[in-house]
Amino acid sequence: MLLAAKHEVVGLDSDLFERCTFGEGIEEIPEIRKDIRDVEAADVEGFDAILHLAGLSNDPLGNLNPELTYEINYRASVKLAKLAKEAGVTRYIFSSSCSNYGAGGEDWLTETSPFNPVTPYGESKVLVEQEVSQLADDDFSPTFLRNATAYGVSPRLRFDLVLNNLVAWAITTGQVYIKSDGTPWRPIVHIEDISRAFVAVLHAPRDLVHNEAFNVGRNEDNYRIRELADIVEEVVPGCRIEYAKDGGPDKRCYRVDCSKILETLPEFQPQWNARRGAEELYAAYQKIGLTLDEFEGEKYKRIAHIQSLLASGKLNETLRWTEAAVALSV
Repeated sequence: MLLAAKHEVVGLDSDLFERCTFGEGIEEIPEIRKDIRDVEAADVEGFDAILHLAGLSNDPLGNLNPELTYEINYRASVKLAKLAKEAGVTRYIFSSSCSNYGAGGEDWLTETSPFNPVTPYGESKVLVEQEVSQLADDDFSPTFLRNATAYGVSPRLRFDLVLNNLVAWAITTGQVYIKSDGTPWRPIVHIEDISRAFVAVLHAPRDLVHNEAFNVGRNEDNYRIRELADIVEEVVPGCRIEYAKDGGPDKRCYRVDCSKILETLPEFQPQWNARRGAEELYAAYQKIGLTLDEFEGEKYKRIAHIQSLLASGKLNETLRWTEAAVALSV
C-alpha cells in the first residue's frame, strides 16, 4: 500500500518469521536485517517517517519470557523513538493495541479511557505510549494506533488470531472451537484496514495526528467471541460450534469506540467486516488444502515457531540469531 501511494519504503526486521510465508504477495523492498534492539542512529538517518510495528506479537509469545517482552516491545521501541528524533525523523507512527484496555468490561472505551492491561504484551504497549508521548515537540510528531485484534489473509498470516483461528478449526475439523466461554468482547479489524490507518496517518496534516492516539477499527466490529463463532458456523459448510470443556471467562474483554479515527481522518475508509473476512479466510484455506497439522504446527503459530528455532539452536535465549544460524542463512 505504501508503494502504491508512491512512497520510498525500506524494511527493518530480524526476520524471525521469514519461513512462515502463506501464499504469495510479499513485495521486494530494500531491507535492513537487524534486531530492533540493535538499531543505531545510522539506520534511521534520512527518513521522513518510521512506521514501527516490530515486537513480540501476541500474549502467549509475550508470556514466554516477560522480561524479553519489555526489552523488545518497550525499551527498544523507546530507544528507536529517541534515535529517530535525534536523526531528524519527523513522524513516528507506533503500532499500539487495544490490549492496552485489557480487562475493560462492558463499557465502551475511547482513547481517553483508563488503561488496564492484563498481560506483559499489553503493558509494554502502554509504557511505550506513555514515554514516547513525552518526546513530542515541534520537530518530532508521534502517533499511536491502537489496533483492534487483526484478522484476514496476508503473506505472513497468523493462525493465533481469533477469527483466523476459528475459521481454521472449522475447515480442518468441522468444529468452531472456542477456548473461552464465548462471552468476552473483542474488537476486530482486517489487516488491510490496519494498513489503511497507517497510510492515512502518514498523509494527514500534522496538527490532526500530533501526539494523538486512535482506536483502529469500526464500532460495528466489536463482537462477543460467540458471535464470531456464529458467523463462522454460517460461512463454513457442515461445521458446528464446540466449547472447550475447561473454557471459562477471559480477562481480556473490551469493546472500543473507533469514532475518533473515522471523524479525524477522512482518508481512512475501512472496507472489511467479519463475515466478509470469514469468507476470505475460508476461500484461502480451501485453496491450499489447509490441514490441522499445518495450522496448529510451528509454521503459522508464532510461539511454536519461536520454540522450534530455540530448540534447534538457531536462536539463543535472548531471541537473537546464533552464529550457526547466520552461517546457514536461515
